Amino acid sequence: MRLGVIDCGSNSVRLVVYEVKGGRESRREGKPFRTLVDEKKMAGLSSYVEDGVLTAAGIDKAAAVLGDLLRLADNLKCEHVGIFATAVLRNCANSRAATQIIEEAIDHKVHVLSAKEEAHLGFVGASIGRDLDAGTLIDIGGGSAELTALRPDGDHAGISLPGGCVAFYAQYVRLVMPTIDECRTMAEAFSELLNEAGDLAPYRTTAAFGIGGSLRAVSKLLAQVRESEKPATVTREDVDELFALLERDPSAYAHAVVKAAPDRVHSLTPGMAIARTLMERLGVQKITLCKYGIREGYLLDRML
Repeated sequence: MRLGVIDCGSNSVRLVVYEVKGGRESRREGKPFRTLVDEKKMAGLSSYVEDGVLTAAGIDKAAAVLGDLLRLADNLKCEHVGIFATAVLRNCANSRAATQIIEEAIDHKVHVLSAKEEAHLGFVGASIGRDLDAGTLIDIGGGSAELTALRPDGDHAGISLPGGCVAFYAQYVRLVMPTIDECRTMAEAFSELLNEAGDLAPYRTTAAFGIGGSLRAVSKLLAQVRESEKPATVTREDVDELFALLERDPSAYAHAVVKAAPDRVHSLTPGMAIARTLMERLGVQKITLCKYGIREGYLLDRML
């Protein structure tokens, strides 16, 4: 089968087309699919949220981008396309009404994932082709950050924190590249969200797993700064090294970000500030990056 998954996020909307060659039961033996097309459009939907409400312009933008990607999926002969949305639609005050308008405009169902569903699907994707040891799965998105407690028998507790790299950029960064002082402010703000989250004991671990573009972008930045291959793990020392460069030579840091992740120039550093705060508060010494995440989890769990 040829199946499409559209991920409607706070910053980007992404269509991935898969050729499926196995069922969900085969994910631990190896991926039951191959990726044919990966098309990303920068929509910046979080910038259309005003006073907690997704504006009419934001709704129109979402419908237009989703419509374009649905037409692309149709041209690519997808037998079925699944669309899901995360924090940007989940957390806005007019979530239900906005989703209904978008669905009517594109004539297609949009699944607004709950925080629990998002965390579980991230786990399903991260575990493709590998067993995840006990620890914590971290996913830093544009509008929120998800933590999932892992045990040998699967995922257990999960929380969603209402702070993501794009949301923090919009709230705390004056220009394009955050200053070191703005990074400290973002770290304090995210630490306060952790204080409000309650008991963090289930998520305390020395070794965590990471999914999503924010953490992969940190790996790309490390490779750019060191002129090396992208590391498969990100340590606290690695993140400290990058922040030290930002403080010591902001120009060199900014140029490295542009080369490493040009589509994340504004959001990479806020995501890194969130990552370091999580590592410090949870006792994480290293984050092992997983190749697959929520889109592949959605494919296996909801479409097969």
